[in-house]
Amino acid sequence: MVYFRYRVDWVMYSGPPLDILIDQGKADNFLAEQLYPDNFVQACAEGKTTVTLRKQEDYDHSYFFIATFVEDHLNHLAKYLK
Repeated sequence: MVYFRYRVDWVMYSGPPLDILIDQGKADNFLAEQLYPDNFVQACAEGKTTVTLRKQEDYDHSYFFIATFVEDHLNHLAKYLK
């Protein structure tokens, strides 16, 4: 079995500024125990990385949730494909 460990020799990111978009369903079963999106947002702030976290009422971790917001994410990513 392979386990991933923290690597102290990783090089810092030096590409263009990142602008991350996250949609999170508030009714997601994994939210409280596994996902911790607010921790991710805090880490991004400390690293001066722009992140938008949109918490969606009445959505869980389902295909319907993904299908609802995938177009927003594709449009967001398309801004960086030049």
